Amino acid sequence: MSTIITKKQFNNHIYKTEIAGRPFSLEFGKVAELANASAMVRYGDTSVLVAVTAAPRPRDGVDFFPLSVDFEEKLYAVGRIPGSFMRREGQPSLPAVLASRVIDRSIRPLFPGDFRNDVVVTCTVMSVDRDCSPEAAAMVGVSACLAVSNIPWGGPIGCLEVGYVDGQIVMNPNQAQKHASKLDLTVAATGAKVVMIEAGADQLPDEIMYEAIVKAHEEIKAQVDFINAIVAEIGKEKMTYDHADFDQELFDKIVAATMDEAKAAMDTDDKNVREERWNALIDHWHELFLEEYPEMDQYLEEITYKFQKKIVKAWLLQGHRVDGRQKNEIRPLAAEVGVLPRVHGSALFTRGQTQVLSVATLNTLSACQKLDTIWEEEEKRYMHHYNFPAYSVGEARGARSVNRREKGHGALAERALDPVIPSVEEFPYAIRVVSEVVSSNGSTSQGSICGSTLALMDAGVPIKAPVAGISCGLIQDDDGSFTTFIDIQGVEDFHGEMDFKVAGTKDGITAIQMDIKNDGLSHAIIKEALDITGDARKAILDEIMLPCIPAPRPEVSQYAPKMLTMKIDPDKIREVIGSGGKVIQKITAESGAKIDIEDDGTIYISAENAACCDAAKKMIDTIVFVPEVGMLYYGKVVRILNFGAFVELAPGKDGMVHISKLAERRVEKVEDVVNIGDMVWVKVTDIDEKGRVNLSLRDAQREIAAMEARDAKKHQN
Repeated sequence: MSTIITKKQFNNHIYKTEIAGRPFSLEFGKVAELANASAMVRYGDTSVLVAVTAAPRPRDGVDFFPLSVDFEEKLYAVGRIPGSFMRREGQPSLPAVLASRVIDRSIRPLFPGDFRNDVVVTCTVMSVDRDCSPEAAAMVGVSACLAVSNIPWGGPIGCLEVGYVDGQIVMNPNQAQKHASKLDLTVAATGAKVVMIEAGADQLPDEIMYEAIVKAHEEIKAQVDFINAIVAEIGKEKMTYDHADFDQELFDKIVAATMDEAKAAMDTDDKNVREERWNALIDHWHELFLEEYPEMDQYLEEITYKFQKKIVKAWLLQGHRVDGRQKNEIRPLAAEVGVLPRVHGSALFTRGQTQVLSVATLNTLSACQKLDTIWEEEEKRYMHHYNFPAYSVGEARGARSVNRREKGHGALAERALDPVIPSVEEFPYAIRVVSEVVSSNGSTSQGSICGSTLALMDAGVPIKAPVAGISCGLIQDDDGSFTTFIDIQGVEDFHGEMDFKVAGTKDGITAIQMDIKNDGLSHAIIKEALDITGDARKAILDEIMLPCIPAPRPEVSQYAPKMLTMKIDPDKIREVIGSGGKVIQKITAESGAKIDIEDDGTIYISAENAACCDAAKKMIDTIVFVPEVGMLYYGKVVRILNFGAFVELAPGKDGMVHISKLAERRVEKVEDVVNIGDMVWVKVTDIDEKGRVNLSLRDAQREIAAMEARDAKKHQN
């Protein structure tokens, strides 16, 4: 029987444009056709497959919007095989987690508030062009797929990366420009508003940061128009969905009956007191309405959220905050360093009921984190980790593995502090900071930045400038008016519309992360947020952090390893290591020091004390010692032959003084001038093609006599 073959016909649509002068295309309908929508995104030679899927109906009992965003990095995209034992990709790397979070924060606010169907967004990076960002390609692809799909969503959005090179703002910088840039900014926006900002910067002035955001938004509008044109041609009708249940009648009755009690419960700066009062209020609701509404418990969580938000919003618009502060007032602050014995550096930073204990650890450069990702970076010298235990919010829940939020907050603090970390030439240590959130009532990520700055200074790390972090909140009225307020606590974060986190030094911004719950921010809101966070971080530095520790300690902790750096000829590396590593192992064993050698001949020596470092350095100096022609050396006579004497210039390194160069007069016998064990000055006259060193005792004496005569004459004058 013959085989019947039918050629596959694709109903694919390709749309092309340019982003920052580089080709960009979206191809729909060729792959992953069973998803709600999918596209192969090509930006230069970067290729990302984006697929979005939605469940046809919500799962039973789900009272939140279950959105999942997965940014999948495949190492074949950069022509590499994974370095793990399994030789396949494992859990996503930190950069992949951060890319997922950036996409999530950009698209989440634009879904309907009562949508409860599972939505999964998958971005698979299949090839990487270093000049064309896979994160930016994925973001635009996700926007286009959600927009053309039948999934309800309020986009589209566009995305741009922005740099600052040689005093100029650069859109979607290439790899060379990124290396030279003082700014790494990602902006996502609709045609009207900015929905996401993520930035790292090298102390960039606030006004330049604002200008970069505004310019990016103007460029993004072209992307939004491009996607809207695609939607007009192939967009699907949006699906109908089961709107989340909510008993509005019950809510209205509860508000009418207990508004005064609810306000009294909310009006405190103590999170525990507020929760205790609110739980008592819920008991009162049961007394009033449970008989009439026996199903009320299924709505209590949302009733609580809406009721508290109603109160918080009204108060903030009137200039009143739940803890009685002014909108530009920071909660009570405290800072302390050296709180833990034996660790290399530690600090406790307190802001209201938020407390972060940060601990700094120093180690040799061999402790740098090795990275196995699609990105260019292969190792990380400065690492920042953030832990958020359940007890910090009063919950009785066992420890779990590190979640994406903890990874993201740690990365934000790392990004904020990285610009002020000294170079490896200035401070040849690997550095790790761990921020333990011991109490949380809002702004823990910014508290970790402040506490970690103090811990680094306590550890003796010569940072370029201290960094402080602060957050700004937002409430908007129905008429478009808005109120911003500084240092949001937990209840304001939960019920507010924005968490605008900014970290920086007195000279400029080092990091921004923006989370919103509305459909985006106007330029006016962004400008005001930058202004008030700039004033606040400078006040925190001047009034709390610098009085606590005005400068990094002059020396590292006695418990930190001591470091020495030296440079040798790269051709001598083989001699220092020795056959099978025998020489370097001997140095390590005899000195007690640890030795790391770079390919360029830089050697890092570390030990528990400076004496061990010095001992190892002397051994290496001996091995790599090469006498220079014309230089004087003070050495020991170690061997005598009829024709001359051998003088040891360094252990294992000697040269010969021919009998004719022992003295000004004719010498009949070497022993007439020198004997074994004598210490003498000699001058290197030449080194022959076999590496043999020829010395002259006579020339050394002449040169020493001439120097003494010059010194004597100078003294007489």
